[in-house]
Amino acid sequence: MDHSSHHHSDHRPVEQSATKKKMNHQDHSTHHGHMIEDFKKRFWVSMIITIPIIVLAPMIQEMLGYELTFPGDRYIQFALSTFVFFYGGWPFLKGLVSEIKQKKPGMMTLIALAISVAYFYSSAVVFGLGGKIFFWELVSLIDIMLLGHWIEMKSVMGASNALQELAKMMPSEARLIDSEGNSKEIPVEELKGGDIILVKPGEKIPADGEVIEGESHVNESMLTGESKPVSKSKGQEVIGGSVNDNGALKIKVKHIGEDTFLSKVIDLVKTAQESKSKTQDLANKAAGWLFYIAIASGIITLIVWLSIGKDLEYSLERMVTVMIISCPHALGLAVPLVVAISTSESAKRGLLIRNRTAFENSRKISTIIFDKTGTLTQGDFGVTRYESLDSTLTKDEMLQLAASLESSSEHPIAGGILRKAKELDLKLSEPTNFQNITGKGIKATLNGKQMSIVSPGMLKEQGLDQPVGAFKDDSETVVFLLQEGEILGYLALSDEIRPESQAAIDTLKKQGIKVVMATGDNEMVAKAVSTSLGLDDYYAEVLPEDKQKIIQDLQAKGEFVAMTGDGVNDAPALAQADVGIAVGSGTDVAAETADIILVNSNPQDISNLILFGTATYKKIIQNLWWAAGYNIVAVPLAAGVLAGAGIILSPAIGAVLMSLSTVIVALNAQLLKRQLK
Repeated sequence: MDHSSHHHSDHRPVEQSATKKKMNHQDHSTHHGHMIEDFKKRFWVSMIITIPIIVLAPMIQEMLGYELTFPGDRYIQFALSTFVFFYGGWPFLKGLVSEIKQKKPGMMTLIALAISVAYFYSSAVVFGLGGKIFFWELVSLIDIMLLGHWIEMKSVMGASNALQELAKMMPSEARLIDSEGNSKEIPVEELKGGDIILVKPGEKIPADGEVIEGESHVNESMLTGESKPVSKSKGQEVIGGSVNDNGALKIKVKHIGEDTFLSKVIDLVKTAQESKSKTQDLANKAAGWLFYIAIASGIITLIVWLSIGKDLEYSLERMVTVMIISCPHALGLAVPLVVAISTSESAKRGLLIRNRTAFENSRKISTIIFDKTGTLTQGDFGVTRYESLDSTLTKDEMLQLAASLESSSEHPIAGGILRKAKELDLKLSEPTNFQNITGKGIKATLNGKQMSIVSPGMLKEQGLDQPVGAFKDDSETVVFLLQEGEILGYLALSDEIRPESQAAIDTLKKQGIKVVMATGDNEMVAKAVSTSLGLDDYYAEVLPEDKQKIIQDLQAKGEFVAMTGDGVNDAPALAQADVGIAVGSGTDVAAETADIILVNSNPQDISNLILFGTATYKKIIQNLWWAAGYNIVAVPLAAGVLAGAGIILSPAIGAVLMSLSTVIVALNAQLLKRQLK
């Protein structure tokens, strides 16, 4: 892109940059798809050509006890192997160039070294040098490595696909309102920033935007983890993919395509899958070291055999065997397979891993800090107790009257009372002359009588005494139902503790992790929640920067700290923590600051996360040992360390061992799926 187009880009409409981002997103996905297809095609073509090479290989004939030779058979093997070397081996030869340019020899350099040594040495033997040909090792090495890369890329793509399911939540059409006020259905892709759309009750919202007309409740639970439908009216923002509940809304489109909330979540996971974890780097570093070891071992082997009087041809053959064996196929698969499986399995369970290193480090967590509201608690008011003080009314009849009265209110307290009534399947009546008394309560006419629901302050204003037993502790909010100035009963509400919180905390404590809560809420509420859940400690009335300070102090004492919050007011703390875990809502900020996102806002997922992270890390280390272990044994034997005892590793046995270690690594990675169930 030239500078002039950069210069003018600020003045372009939103939709162009969004469309461009969307195209980049698609290009990236398409490019990844093409690469998978390319590896798949190279694998199958190479595999087919490998068959005659293996059938003609003298070593295979020797091992299986048959003979198939004819004039020119070596030239046929040479021609077929040349094709596999350049066609199948091309991605590795290309990778070698790029790694050498960066002065960082790794996996590609190691593979390219092994296949080049095998190819050029075997070609020299065909054209006159004395020795064995290694064409079948060359092609089988290329086949296995192509298969490994294809599997790895497919698994990563599979993990992405688990998240592409999210994209299906978006509707395909939108109802656009033109300047004359007429509406017409258009494909969502044609929406532009600033468009006005109409969303009817029960429909999905097609794009992120701002309500400009109408009132409704919107169910965002699939996107933010917010369990109750959120009230939306003029000036409030809505998320594409959420479901409009009960009223028609006119919405001004703000974000489309790549800029939408959903796209960001999908991108987040792509970033996670494509980010290299430190353990992945460890595998690459190991490959780099093996590259140097392969060259050094090869040269030492050649020198030693020549110096003890063996001829050049035998010494060269030993050197080549060592250098081919030094390339462990298994190392190329050890980490990627495990990471691909764990990322995919985690995504299916609502754990979006943004930073793999933090995920793998979750096994080190010694202290975990929870935000309270919306994390350990439901984040919304629920009725915990209710009593009738009128002998003519049962408890539920009193609740029924209160819910009927609240049915016209938008207040969170009203939501809690209505949910309780719905839970008990109570039939509600329609109030008239509804009035909101700001900060004090509501009043209306119900069944021909003047009724109100008021706060303790309003009760006092009216000269009424609070009933005995109405208050239990400061963590509750209590309201009173009055009829013509008489108290009929009271309802106590509080932000209820999530049913899953207790199990999550018990699991974490069993693992020896200290569980602490830091909340902006008052001391009484914090203490009540902490006591109820049996937390190790709590901090009340803390500001966002206080949370960050708490984490810094713990880290200074040598604690490995995880922070769990909703990602908005908790952003500084999430960034400070060794492992930042954002819960459902507040994903914009979470995208910048958290390492892991819990889609379902379920604290139980945090204990799963630690178990997953630990299992993943263990599997990676096991696989690295399997891969490197093969080399530790095979390279010295191939070099002839035990030749004096009559033990020398033939290329055939080397190849069998090599394939075996690859199979073990692949199967071991698959076992992770079982562990994560």
